[in-house]
Amino acid sequence: MGSLFRSEEMALCQLFLQSEAAYACVSELGELGLVQFRDLNPDVNAFQRKFVNEVRRCDEMERKLRYLEKEIKKDGIPMLDTGESPEAPQPREMIDLEATFEKLENELREVNQNAEALKRNFLELTELKHILRKTQVFFDEQEGGANQTTESMTRALITDEARTAGASMGPVQLGFVAGVILRERLPPFERMLWRACRGNVFLRQAMIETPLEDPTNGDQVHKSVFIIFFQGDQLKTRVKKICEGFRATLYPCPEAPADRREMAMGVMTRIEDLNTVLGQTQDHRHRVLVAAAKNLKNWFVKVRKIKAIYHTLNLFNLDVTQKCLIAECWVPLLDFETIQLALRRGTERSGSSVPPILNRMQTFENPPTYNRTNKFTKAFQALIDAYGVASYREMNPAPYTIITFPFLFAVMFGDLGHGAIMALFGLWMIRKEKGLAAQKTDNEIWNIFFGGRYIIFLMGVFSMYTGLIYNDIFSKSLNIFGSHWQMSYNKSTVMENKYLQLSPKEDYEGTPYPFGMDPIWQVAGSNKIIFHNAYKMKISIIFGVIHMVFGVVMSWHNHTYFRNRISMIYEFIPQLVFLLLLFFYMVLLMFIKWIKFAATNPKPYSEACAPSILITFIDMVLFNKPKEPVKDCEVYMFFGQHFVQVLFVLLALCCIPIMLLAKPMLIMQARKLANVQPIAGASSDAETGGVSNGGPHGGGGPHEEEEEMSEIFIHQSIHTIEYVLGSVSHTASYLRLWALSLAHAQLAEVLWTMVLSIGLKQEGWFGGVILTCVFAFWAILTVGILVLMEGLSAFLHTLRLHWVEFQSKFYKGQGYAFQPFSFDAIIENGSAATEVE
Repeated sequence: MGSLFRSEEMALCQLFLQSEAAYACVSELGELGLVQFRDLNPDVNAFQRKFVNEVRRCDEMERKLRYLEKEIKKDGIPMLDTGESPEAPQPREMIDLEATFEKLENELREVNQNAEALKRNFLELTELKHILRKTQVFFDEQEGGANQTTESMTRALITDEARTAGASMGPVQLGFVAGVILRERLPPFERMLWRACRGNVFLRQAMIETPLEDPTNGDQVHKSVFIIFFQGDQLKTRVKKICEGFRATLYPCPEAPADRREMAMGVMTRIEDLNTVLGQTQDHRHRVLVAAAKNLKNWFVKVRKIKAIYHTLNLFNLDVTQKCLIAECWVPLLDFETIQLALRRGTERSGSSVPPILNRMQTFENPPTYNRTNKFTKAFQALIDAYGVASYREMNPAPYTIITFPFLFAVMFGDLGHGAIMALFGLWMIRKEKGLAAQKTDNEIWNIFFGGRYIIFLMGVFSMYTGLIYNDIFSKSLNIFGSHWQMSYNKSTVMENKYLQLSPKEDYEGTPYPFGMDPIWQVAGSNKIIFHNAYKMKISIIFGVIHMVFGVVMSWHNHTYFRNRISMIYEFIPQLVFLLLLFFYMVLLMFIKWIKFAATNPKPYSEACAPSILITFIDMVLFNKPKEPVKDCEVYMFFGQHFVQVLFVLLALCCIPIMLLAKPMLIMQARKLANVQPIAGASSDAETGGVSNGGPHGGGGPHEEEEEMSEIFIHQSIHTIEYVLGSVSHTASYLRLWALSLAHAQLAEVLWTMVLSIGLKQEGWFGGVILTCVFAFWAILTVGILVLMEGLSAFLHTLRLHWVEFQSKFYKGQGYAFQPFSFDAIIENGSAATEVE
């Protein structure tokens, strides 16, 4: 049987490679992606392995490529991605790649350093330009007749003693410094100057309107120009220290107007020259990055492939001659010849004359689980693996989940309109999957939706089908075949009498509706929910019991495949009998009730004589006799029902001690006959009822010490109690199908009645405007609540029904996944998979 129903058969192989051909052979195996290597040097430090220097060289090349990628993204240059995967370069090509990356990195760093220096010089000249422009206003006050202001400022900065002492020395000259400071630092800068200089300085400031570019990080910063007047060298020193503490930049500013004008003209000339040089530098940098962007993706792929190959070679062992590498690997048996062909291609590429040797080994280890998937089955397999990876060669629930999962979802989500929205969304993602897959994003929610596009599409299609069965589309019905109920009342009676009911005897044609439910139930009154409840509750139990019986039957395939006769006879048969005699019998009673009792039938098979299935089942389990029936009605549904029910319950109760004691007792007897304690572990799993991960086609089966008898009894007791009680609770758990279906239908009806119907009742052009707004609001609520939130709720409940109620009957999920050495997986996940620990 193929890997669709069971995992692939695996074999542990020993691989002998000539040192010269090892690189090329591992490269071919990486392209193939079908070999999982084992680490033969688990005790060797990662930095003491043979190819650690090559791995470090690859790390250094990756660092340089990441630097180039960062610079390319900074400039917004698109990187060419052809979608092709180049082959892994030969080892000798590493030198050329290293030289190319080294040259590009050095050139780019040199250009960046030059550009940063030019930008820093440009910033300084720009700040100086603003200083000369802004401070000119302050100096123009003296030339424009503002001497009184200057004299008052001078008097304010000179103490009384200095004024008296200097009266005979002529006019006092004030010193000044000018510079720029970040705008947010200006208020504390002013306060510090006032306090440190005791008010003996005069500060003037003006904002620079345009933001300036920080040459270090490229951020836009806002600065202000300031000029500080003071008297004396002591204050000058103090002012400069404060400026230095606030990281203000001071610039020379001449006192003479002619010198200031000459400096301003020189600054403007230098700024123009710097703009020209900066433009040329940016153009050169852009050309370098554009050339690198064309090959960056391919370079990343090549470097990661080289790194992955050497990382894998570090898992190998060297023989005593140091000329041969030895590896151990898990391979699928079906691909054995394909792997040998890949090894031959690698040997031919390397030019080696010694062919590689791939030998199968006998082992008692559990092989990894490998389920071959495609883009359709991948998402369903992921749902199963999220519960637990299947044990080796265990029955795989994924192919059955492809049908049962969307169907059980649709039972809860049944609505033709909502299902169509979901199906169209899934179909859109399927039609656009190539383009959407190429647009890689870090948005986890979108990745989840896109990964499950086929599940979403199937859930939508199945919901459309169940919506047709329920005859429900946005809480309304489709009148395709007309109604099979005939109205014998006049219009006034129907409109005025709220308690009017149609009689199945007189108003029903008697033939079943062609497909789904009769549309008249959509306009029914108080008994609409009663009818739907009875119908959906029963089909929920029917689907649930069939689903659980199918799960128990799946366990039979596990027992027969692993030749586990004890579990097959003393576990599978009692479990199946217990489930069939109690719960499947209850399902049969439902069908008997539907077939035998009807409103048009005479007593004792009329509607009034129909017994309650729930009461009948409770009386059956408690051995109670049914109560006296209604006049002219019978107690039982069929002849001999009481005897059959008592027999079924007794047989079901007899199955419990068989499940509990038979298997441990047989194991104990087998041990006594063999007179060996403990028995060889090859049959341990079979005896304890577990799944033998080795199996007849595995690597020899598990080699473990057998469990003690006390542990076997405890394990079997837990297993039996869980199954018996779980059969009851799991059957009740399927009632969630009815509950969520009812809730979904009622929410849809509330949205129609409370929202959309308001807009439909409006008339005229104003009613059209109101209807448009109301419809938009209704559509948002429908998609947001009924499709997304209700869909998520139904999805999670369906997942629980499969994980707990279905898979617990046969699925252990105690294996570990097959993780082959694959370039595609490594490139997709980045370099994390190949990093040296």
